[in-house]
Amino acid sequence: MTELNVNGARLAYDDRGTGTPVVLLHAGIADRRMWREQVDALAARHRVIALDLRGYGESELPPTPFANHQDVVGLLDALGLDRAALVGCSFGGAVAVDTALAHPDRVTALALLGSAVSGHEWSDEFHDLWDMLIGDVDPDDLDANAAAEVRFWVVGPARRPEDVDPALIAFAHELDRRALAAEQALSAVDGVDLDPPAIGRLGELRMPVLVTAGAADVPDINRLADRIAAEAPRAIRLPDIPDAAHLLPLERPAEVNAALLDFLP
Repeated sequence: MTELNVNGARLAYDDRGTGTPVVLLHAGIADRRMWREQVDALAARHRVIALDLRGYGESELPPTPFANHQDVVGLLDALGLDRAALVGCSFGGAVAVDTALAHPDRVTALALLGSAVSGHEWSDEFHDLWDMLIGDVDPDDLDANAAAEVRFWVVGPARRPEDVDPALIAFAHELDRRALAAEQALSAVDGVDLDPPAIGRLGELRMPVLVTAGAADVPDINRLADRIAAEAPRAIRLPDIPDAAHLLPLERPAEVNAALLDFLP
């Protein structure tokens, strides 16, 4: 692990390999450890930087307003990197898109895996699925919330827990339990959102964009992947990866690594 002071916060990251730089941005239910199957594979050809976003993992959370997309650019500045490709999963994908919109000259390419998009409003179907699968959960019970989120996101609405590798479920629970604690702390700090948000600006993404999702993910995520691919001028929409849900890099590392190595500049 390496640390740097970025925009007044100590951010933790892993830095491996040489070559064209690639920054990996984790899901909101995880931290940089979710990229454990990608770092070495990509580092054979790239300089790979797996970042803990502010407040997550081993990165700190000073009580001052911040923007995740500005932290990404601040990290590039601190490392002396003019440009990098960004790979994001879920919330990390939304941060990657925001960074590319706010600083298009700093981003060479985007790879979006089950990506969220800032400004997107979840559908009634999404909320109904949560109510059907999960129901009410005590917001103060982090273990119960982690179990609920793993059931919803990592298993997915169309699969049963017994259909998924128990080791993946256990690791996802550990990641999400820590991420939920981070989110509690983050709720007390002002986050600065991209304005206007990305959902109405996908056509501004002029760099190459790779988009895919897990076929077993929640339908809103698959539809978002379709929308990004339809609106970003240079987007490539890979087919949804079969029998995989939201944490694609952990669940299907071989497919993800092959796609990234084929796409990244």
